[in-house]
Amino acid sequence: TRWDDKYPQISRSWRSHWNNLNTLFAYPADIRKAIYTTNAIESLNSVIRKAIKKRKLFPTDDSARKVIYLAIMD
Repeated sequence: TRWDDKYPQISRSWRSHWNNLNTLFAYPADIRKAIYTTNAIESLNSVIRKAIKKRKLFPTDDSARKVIYLAIMD
């Protein structure tokens, strides 16, 4: 197919996991959108958790905000 040449790894991955992907695509579009949104939120929370975990204590609220901002922007 046209994607095999341009994205061979992605193409192989999709083919080998097609049953799982097909299950996802079987959901209505609005449900799939909610799933994607949830994954994005979980990813953001993970980035914030990692940044905060390194520092345990913050001297001020502003210092905590700066750490979170820098983690998100990285």
